[in-house]
Amino acid sequence: MAEQLTDLADDRALLGRTSTAERVSDILRSRIADGFFPPGTRLSEDGIGGALGVSRNTLREAFRLLTHERLLVHELNRGVFVRVLTVEDVEDIYRTRILVECAVVRGLGEPPHDLRALAAAVEEGQRAAHEGDWKAVGTANIHFHRELVALAGSARTDELMRGVFAELRLAFHVVDDPKRLHEPYLERNHRLHETLRAGRHDEAETMLAVYLKDSLERVLDVYRRRVGDHG
Repeated sequence: MAEQLTDLADDRALLGRTSTAERVSDILRSRIADGFFPPGTRLSEDGIGGALGVSRNTLREAFRLLTHERLLVHELNRGVFVRVLTVEDVEDIYRTRILVECAVVRGLGEPPHDLRALAAAVEEGQRAAHEGDWKAVGTANIHFHRELVALAGSARTDELMRGVFAELRLAFHVVDDPKRLHEPYLERNHRLHETLRAGRHDEAETMLAVYLKDSLERVLDVYRRRVGDHG
């Protein structure tokens, strides 16, 4: 934990003079997404507050925001912990993804669409795979789906899915073989991008629905063995 807090202190510069609980929560959310604080980690108020140079009240408000986002959980007389998802949580995350992501593809108007960010996420994943960084491949995969959702042009949908994708990362961090989890989706992301680029929206929606159902089964296959049905 001491090494983590020393590293976290480097983020103090991100706060600037207008330090707020929202900015602290942004930093902690990013660190949780990156696996810096793995699921089940107890977050020390004194340690993190000292590392970031913020007051206890500011940090508690940041914790409250992240608890509302379902990334943290407060346990009475024990403290604040990074949440460990249950199998039911993972299933619900994927139900939401299927509803939203497929609706985005279904609702796309006539091409052309600006798919440059989607193409960049495909390239990001391929580059990370070439370097053997499979956690980075998982990050690129999240970026791909985030950019897919962004095609809807809806700030509210983007905000909703930001939380969903952040929760999904909690599940990814429990998986002990990220290559096995993420490698199949490099090619599937590429094919989905190419199908959208060709304007074949119905085909892309069908591909995406099958893709997400396969992804859920793959995640659950690993997740049940690591966490169990009750977290």
